[in-house]
Amino acid sequence: MTKAVLPLYKLLLTTLLVLQSIEIVADANSAQVAMENSANPLLLLSSSKGDIYLELFPAEAPNNVANFIALAEGASENDSEEPLLQSSRSPQHFDGVRFHRVIPEFIIQAASPSYHILGAPDEVLSDEINANVLGLDQMLVLNPDGSFHEYLNIEGKADYESRILKPLYEKMGILSNTQVQERQYEILEALQKLTVKAAYENQGYEYSNRLASHSVNRGIIALTNTGPNSNGPEFFISLVDANWLTGKYTVIGKVVEGMEVADIIGETAIDAARYSSLSTVIYSIRQIN
Repeated sequence: MTKAVLPLYKLLLTTLLVLQSIEIVADANSAQVAMENSANPLLLLSSSKGDIYLELFPAEAPNNVANFIALAEGASENDSEEPLLQSSRSPQHFDGVRFHRVIPEFIIQAASPSYHILGAPDEVLSDEINANVLGLDQMLVLNPDGSFHEYLNIEGKADYESRILKPLYEKMGILSNTQVQERQYEILEALQKLTVKAAYENQGYEYSNRLASHSVNRGIIALTNTGPNSNGPEFFISLVDANWLTGKYTVIGKVVEGMEVADIIGETAIDAARYSSLSTVIYSIRQIN
């Protein structure tokens, strides 16, 4: 490269770097503008498919949001910024994990302890959901035409018996088929009055009236679980409005920018039971405000 060309090359390189930094700032700024509350934590999820900006809701799920941020940032035993003292910092839990489960037009899911070199964190957290704010206390399990409320997503007789009838019988202290026959009118009356909230409570879910809550709609980030009060690091981003998940999964935030990246990730189905090189890698999740 000649001396005459070198200054021009440096100028072009500098210009590209400046434009790149401007683009990054613009993305962060537009994400900030899109937030429901600018005081909420704003996190940048960097992946092999692109960036996704996440607004978290500490007022709605304070314990679970704090845990998510701690896992993302890496817990530190001291507040020192000296590089020599950073050996006390634990690994950032999400760095290098994959979206190991992808169901197109439904969800993208990441951070399964089953695929993490460190396994699962020791602490399992309780749900933080307000069923009343979500209106679950006003929704009846049975519609006037005898069908089930859409939130329940009942798929046949076996599903109805295991998720509605069996928990209701346990709640009512019914232990045998004889008792079912003897108390059939009482059971019918209970079913007609049963709300979606009560049906979930019969399944073991617990709710708090002191918190706000979001429904599981498109762009929502929620924690996966194996049942009530079993929240860890694993999370999903919903690609659609998924009301049948509302009230059963703790919502910790939502995508405020980069939903198109989530949609791209969601185009390729990934089976959670099999490792796939096609799965998207999460490089890091960091708070940026």
